[in-house]
Amino acid sequence: MTDVLMYCTASCPFCHAAERLLLHKGVTSLRKIRTDLEQGSREEMMRLSGRRTVPQIWIGERHIGGCDDLHELERTGELDALLRTQEPQPSKEN
Repeated sequence: MTDVLMYCTASCPFCHAAERLLLHKGVTSLRKIRTDLEQGSREEMMRLSGRRTVPQIWIGERHIGGCDDLHELERTGELDALLRTQEPQPSKEN
């Protein structure tokens, strides 16, 4: 199963819902970057995703988007295939 990266906050219900779905799907390599704790991480997330809201999720190098986008992939049956691909996570370097 491919690595998943998620920018999130502790108090965001959408972040928790996205994490629950990913764990339910068997994701064991979920790297969370807490934008409420890690200085500069929100700006980094916005630069990489073009979005301001959390969660922002990457499966391998593919930017999925937020919680609604993740659940839409599950609804259409595309999420399982994405999770099976073996792609590296995006680099945090500029």
